[in-house]
Amino acid sequence: MFKKILIANRGEIALRIIRACHELGIKSVAVYSTADEYSLHVKFADEAVCIGPPQSSESYLNIPRIIAAGEITNSDAIHPGYGFLAENSEFSKICEENGFAFIGPNSKIINSMGDKAQAKKTMSSSGVPVIPGNEGILKSASEAKDLAKEMGYPVMLKASAGGGGKGMRLVHEEKNIEKLYTTASNEAIASFNNGDMYIEKFVENPRHIEIQILADSHGNVVSLGERECSIQRRNQKLIEEAPSPAVDNDLRKEMGEAAIKGAKAVNYIGVGTIEFLLDKNKNFYFMEMNTRIQVEHPITEMVTGADLIKEQIRMHAGKKFPEYLYDFKLRGHSIECRINAENPDMNFAPSPLLITSYHMPGGKGVRVDSHAYAGYKIPSQYDSLIGKMIVHSPNREDAINRMERALEEIIIEGPKTTIPFHQEIMKDKKFRSGNFDTSFLESFEYNKKDQK
Repeated sequence: MFKKILIANRGEIALRIIRACHELGIKSVAVYSTADEYSLHVKFADEAVCIGPPQSSESYLNIPRIIAAGEITNSDAIHPGYGFLAENSEFSKICEENGFAFIGPNSKIINSMGDKAQAKKTMSSSGVPVIPGNEGILKSASEAKDLAKEMGYPVMLKASAGGGGKGMRLVHEEKNIEKLYTTASNEAIASFNNGDMYIEKFVENPRHIEIQILADSHGNVVSLGERECSIQRRNQKLIEEAPSPAVDNDLRKEMGEAAIKGAKAVNYIGVGTIEFLLDKNKNFYFMEMNTRIQVEHPITEMVTGADLIKEQIRMHAGKKFPEYLYDFKLRGHSIECRINAENPDMNFAPSPLLITSYHMPGGKGVRVDSHAYAGYKIPSQYDSLIGKMIVHSPNREDAINRMERALEEIIIEGPKTTIPFHQEIMKDKKFRSGNFDTSFLESFEYNKKDQK
């Protein structure tokens, strides 16, 4: 087992990893920018190293500084969390070359799954259903137009190196495809330094379902069920739940088996997520694989009893995952709301202000993953996530009611937050029915009001 792990991240995920390390008896090292000097992950780690100014490029994305921090603290492993360098194959390779265990996939696997076109080809060859589209990379907008005519509109243009909704454009008509191709490619170059594009048939009104997998270094792979991630704004998830109200036991087994096939096809090790689109006829198609821990991992933990961060660390230390995970039974229902420092009354404009008052709810079935506190100044340079409100109940209706209650108890004064928005979704009849898809927010009417 590792003796000391450096966490190459910040905020709530860094704090989550530190907690897992402490419970495993592993020393933890936090790295931080000057903007995060007073963050809780710095306070609760065993050691902390400042790696630069607030700009991500000079701190959390600066590989030489992170490696140097690992060397001076005698760390033997580096955990990348999510975001930043978590899916950076170069970082994975450099960690290994410098004698650090990278708590994530090796560079070859990250590259194979990070290239969305190659990932689709790999999954298809292993028997995982994929969305109809081209093989490989598009040569030009003209080729995209020819393929779209064959497939029929609407189609989706996607950046091969994309993620988080960047470099994606929905095309309904032929006259728009060349312009949208150029726009998406330029956005991908700006975001990922890679403008390669591919095209897929657009699956109309799908649900976004992801399967959590665990794979140890002994060839064992298990699926821990699905998460429903269809409540999204601009391809960014806002609310997740497990299990999905659209997935029954037979479909869960089928999707889980497909995810296991996909993981085995690339000799995957660690925690990972296979993401699918599920159409109205219950057909599912591979979308992408995330080669890291997910923001929404707590809801899987709540319904399975697994500690995904601990298992991730153990698997990368060469351990087998526990026997009970082979035949676990889902326990109740869990929902997660992402609480962001954004103003839903102003088109979700960021609100990076000082938190003057802060109180999180408690009680049965309530969990809060957050790095915030009263007196904490939310940095403007990073993601606006303040924390994650997670609830667990015996069934979905009770879980929604519990989330409503928990959201009512939250007090965050200073910044505007997405709490009122979440409260209205919890009351929405369509959401409560479970009969929704990724277009939910397009018809959802949010009643703007002053936040208390």
